[in-house]
Amino acid sequence: MTAFRLHHLLWLVPLLVVLVFLPSFTTTFITYLLSLICIYVIVALGINILTGYTGQMSVGHAGFLAIGAYTSARLITDLGAPFWVGMLVAGLASGIVGFLLGIPALRLSGAYLSTATLGFGLAVEQILQNMDSVSGGRAGLSVPKPSLAGFVLDDRSYFYFVLAVTIVMSLLALSILRSSVGRAFIALRDSEIAAQAMGISLARYKTLAFTMSAFYTGIAGALFASLVRFLAPENFNMWLSIDFLTMIVIGGLASVLGSVIGGIFMVTVPYVLGELQDLSFILMGAALLVVLLFMPGGISAFLSRLLDLVTGRTTAKDIEQHVAKPMGQLGRLPEQSQSANAPASGTDLLGVKES
Repeated sequence: MTAFRLHHLLWLVPLLVVLVFLPSFTTTFITYLLSLICIYVIVALGINILTGYTGQMSVGHAGFLAIGAYTSARLITDLGAPFWVGMLVAGLASGIVGFLLGIPALRLSGAYLSTATLGFGLAVEQILQNMDSVSGGRAGLSVPKPSLAGFVLDDRSYFYFVLAVTIVMSLLALSILRSSVGRAFIALRDSEIAAQAMGISLARYKTLAFTMSAFYTGIAGALFASLVRFLAPENFNMWLSIDFLTMIVIGGLASVLGSVIGGIFMVTVPYVLGELQDLSFILMGAALLVVLLFMPGGISAFLSRLLDLVTGRTTAKDIEQHVAKPMGQLGRLPEQSQSANAPASGTDLLGVKES
């Protein structure tokens, strides 16, 4: 087993055990928060595929979440579709929209791409507010309790279902990102010119990244709709998209573990600081600055290096050198992840060839 997989197991297995048994000893509200954490993790996985691994900045993923949520809700309420069918169709609908958005985005990068995706998110919100037949307008849309095989899921059962979906989506992301597709994403992020020189199709893999990212967020939207059971267009605003982007920066770019940590952070910290009202926003901003300045690879990279220190694989001086890295290297894959994904010398660099 590689060090990369060992690190994930050492952090994720204890967390998974806690999540499985915790709902039996907590209130309904805490179970709700646990379900919301899982949904945020799925969103973070999707955004990390696009931003962390492919280097395409998006500030409009609240729009994909809304598309998934309303697609699932309408299929369940209007057509009587099973909940799991609504979830899959929601993911496909968001994925198709992501593919269509990815085509014009091929000519954009950096601030221009961020502005375009921001405009997409704002457009979705405005469309939903003015299409009462679809969204219920400002009055909102009620969603029935989810059911599987004729059994209505209570809060605890629904959490276990959401947790199972999160695990499947995480394993799927790990499998894809460690394949030739994932290596192509990383090559495009690091240098589009070099990647194209090696035969990687810029159009194919960028649109694929947009499609996959939107699919993940659409699945999360369907789960979110059945969790809150009431949808209003203003819930899918620009600030939600910013929260999504923030959680992968805090958790760790180009890291599945970072997606998990980011989801936990963005749900639990506002809840813990909720009683502080306006001060909570200041503390959240301060936490983001701390991560940017002292953990440029995100919390997941810092924990990995801390584990290396405990196991004797690295020294405290190495960690200090990493902390002292300039912030301009924020978007780069941490050295350990690079080495874990790098092929051996003398082998095909990506295993990707275009006809």
